[in-house]
Amino acid sequence: MIFNLEGLTVYFPYEYLYPEQYKYMQELKRGLDAKGHGCLEMPTGTGKTITCLALITSYQLAHPECGKLIYCTRTVPEMEKVLAELRVLQAYREKHVGEAAAMLALGLSSRKNMCVHPRVAEEGSRESVDARCRQLTASWVREKHNSALASGEEPTTELCQFFEDYEREGPDAVLPPGVYTLADLRQFGRTKGWCPYFTARHMIKCSNVIVYNYQYLLDPKVSSLVSRELEKECVVVFDEAHNIDNVCIEALSVNLRQQTLDVAGRNITALSAKIERAKQTDERRLRAEYDALVNGLANQGVLPRGGGEDAIANPVIPADILREAVPGNIRRAEHFVAFMRRLVEYLKQRLKATQVEQETPMAFLAHLSQTAAIDGKTLKFCHDRLTSLLKTLEIVDTEEFNAVSLVADFGTLVGTYEKGFALILEPYDERYPNIPDPVLQLSCLDASLAIAPVFERFDNVFITSGTLSPIDLYPKLLSFNPVACISLPMTLTRDCLCPIVITRGADQQAVSTKFDMRDDPGVIQNYGRILIDMAASVPDGLVAFFVSYSYMEQIVSKWHETGVLQNVMQHKLVFIETQDVVETSLALDNYRRACNCGRGAVFLSVARGKVAEGIDFDRHYGRAVIMYGVPYQYTLSRILRARLEYLRETFQIKEADFLAFDAVRQAAQCVGRVIRSKADYGLMVFADKRYNSHDKRGKLPGWITTHLKEERLNLSTDMAVHVARTFMREMAQPYDRGYNN
Repeated sequence: MIFNLEGLTVYFPYEYLYPEQYKYMQELKRGLDAKGHGCLEMPTGTGKTITCLALITSYQLAHPECGKLIYCTRTVPEMEKVLAELRVLQAYREKHVGEAAAMLALGLSSRKNMCVHPRVAEEGSRESVDARCRQLTASWVREKHNSALASGEEPTTELCQFFEDYEREGPDAVLPPGVYTLADLRQFGRTKGWCPYFTARHMIKCSNVIVYNYQYLLDPKVSSLVSRELEKECVVVFDEAHNIDNVCIEALSVNLRQQTLDVAGRNITALSAKIERAKQTDERRLRAEYDALVNGLANQGVLPRGGGEDAIANPVIPADILREAVPGNIRRAEHFVAFMRRLVEYLKQRLKATQVEQETPMAFLAHLSQTAAIDGKTLKFCHDRLTSLLKTLEIVDTEEFNAVSLVADFGTLVGTYEKGFALILEPYDERYPNIPDPVLQLSCLDASLAIAPVFERFDNVFITSGTLSPIDLYPKLLSFNPVACISLPMTLTRDCLCPIVITRGADQQAVSTKFDMRDDPGVIQNYGRILIDMAASVPDGLVAFFVSYSYMEQIVSKWHETGVLQNVMQHKLVFIETQDVVETSLALDNYRRACNCGRGAVFLSVARGKVAEGIDFDRHYGRAVIMYGVPYQYTLSRILRARLEYLRETFQIKEADFLAFDAVRQAAQCVGRVIRSKADYGLMVFADKRYNSHDKRGKLPGWITTHLKEERLNLSTDMAVHVARTFMREMAQPYDRGYNN
């Protein structure tokens, strides 16, 4: 479909366009025209991804000055879905516009997901793949190898032929126009003999669309390596961004334990030994290393350059600014290592506390300065200084030095931010109060700190998801002023969404996961009755979500003892999510196989878990979902209490409002897993009496509350079963899909 939207020719690769898609495009265009930011909620299953891609790429065609589209996803499967939609869109554009509409779009992920070197790709963890890759591609490794060859000697180092062939091509190592998934890039790399990871990194500057993880923009360590060359005119989209505030906070938070500090101490000893060896063999390299650090900071804009026509080629830092920015006591490598040792020893002493301590970064720095003679200005450059030193010492296995890197990250953060953070020292594990397990947590309290550079750097940044309600809270949490902010309804040709609220069991006892009710045997038994009856009434797949792993384990254990699970398995097989990723993936695979063969299955899962965030239960894989309880965060967590206090004082967001908002958005995310298109249908069961209050219901997305009719509220288990059977019978009837083909 090609149509005109307020003067813009839009290329949309499907035959039909939903009203909400048209409205979504209007809001996106308004934001692009105004060069401003946006916050857009569009119901799940209504084609949000292709709508966003079609509008922005059409805008790029009409406005050549518009920069790249940077599309951020949370997981690799989500990235692959975006690229699949882009491929459909690109084929449509080429068919109707020709080569003038050709685009270059690619996905970028870690080395582990992109490496084609037969031995390196077999390494287990992401960190080990990174380390092995650096051992084959580091500049000094290549220099030694080539020097040995030039002198006729047998090289003692091994190189990666894929990287060497890529480097040999130089500027000619380019991808032809097209849409490249990670599999495509790996195949292209094998065919050409080029490293897919470095080819993709190189092609970022030539691409029209880049799809990658949130961290490539939000984590300052990663962003400075991958995204620093992106132009201001780029359009940034954060998809599935309902939890973006939590992602921002995690990007700027660090936890230190005793074991970490012990390993960091050994790391520092190893660094000292390497520095001594380097001084004996090549002291000039150590002196040049500091100059390289300073010049690198100047090139990044962290430090100003001196004057002169050749300032860009040879940045000169004025002496007074240099002393202010990078203190003299960490310029020499051995001085920096001694400084890090003092910091680690100070942190070890802090972990010996026997009572909970909480303080601000300023109070921490004051005590650090008084006790260990370390100031905040020195701490600020810990990360850059350590990274530079590791390169100088030709350390390729940086995984070995993760502990000291974590300490350096801690130092940089606490030295950089005076507000929006809390340092919390907990000497005991809250689950086992008699067992010492000290942890020092530098917790970010303000999500806007991580995303502020993104809003400042780019003209257009859009936050979008199917569950952003209440939408007016996100601009507060992220501290930005959107020019486009809208929550869209869902248009349907039939009533294929059936949300219901169960407040009591068949015995009329109230059901809830409230703290004073969750252990009640009557509640547990009534919850089990809901699962048995729904398993008997709902065909194919059924998914149940619990508020936490511990609560799920408790409930499942009681159900096993009382025979609930045996009754459920008379109707369907039962699979359970665990905290082990491999086990969960296997359980999901078997769950789908059970649904495919007609046996039917139940999948027991957890809100905020992997399944709730990234797995779709479309079509027969999810005909109903049960949300057991309201998934509140653990309110006794000191980090959460500190964040709530900060939100109250800084943004005037009440504690109860934020906790309810956070719990209900998680519940909405869980139940939304079963509706992935308008041709789909699903039953959404909210099993907790608290959902009957307007306070909770009012925070659900509008596209759910529209279908939450009066007769579907305040139900008992037997009434809910009647509604479920009636709904499933209606959905089984043939209907005229109209534009839902």
